[in-house]
Amino acid sequence: MTGRRSEPKQERAWRTRAHILLMAAELFAERGYATVTLQDVAERASMTKGAVYFHYKNKEELAVAVVQEHYARWPLLLQEATSRQLPPYETLVAVMDGVTRAFRDDIVVRAGARLQVERSLINGDLPEPYVGWEDYLTDLVEDIDKAGELRAGITPRGAARVLVAAFFGMQHISDVLTRRADLTERYGELRQVVLEGLRA
Repeated sequence: MTGRRSEPKQERAWRTRAHILLMAAELFAERGYATVTLQDVAERASMTKGAVYFHYKNKEELAVAVVQEHYARWPLLLQEATSRQLPPYETLVAVMDGVTRAFRDDIVVRAGARLQVERSLINGDLPEPYVGWEDYLTDLVEDIDKAGELRAGITPRGAARVLVAAFFGMQHISDVLTRRADLTERYGELRQVVLEGLRA
């Protein structure tokens, strides 16, 4: 009986934390870390500041939670792309297409990316950026190489580094200049020049 009574309370607490995190992500994506306060988050979430404090003790903890949730999005996306069992090059394109959609449509992904750029302002233990993507994309490009489809003179690790730099630079420029309104167009250019440039 006690367990059944506690489940709804735990579920409400989970939903409340998720709601606070989403509202904070909206603010961080819009305004950056420095100018957002917990009071701003409380107002956006239609909650009291004390209620927000109950779940997140300070802004740093909330920012770290947003970045962690940003990274939690990727395994499902990667699994979806690889489960289609496409040829190696098409798998790489499917992954990059999915990442682009996430940066365009998912506020938590956008907020997490901005917070990583502003990591020097955040007194918290943020995940290390970029390295995991380099490792993952290196594996994908190695599969392309094994299939005999990689352009001569290109190494999988080098290709992965260029892809990561090009993509994250592209999405950041799109964010700064157009709030990512032109992200799809810019990605199309990256796909044509960089991705297709990998093929033998």
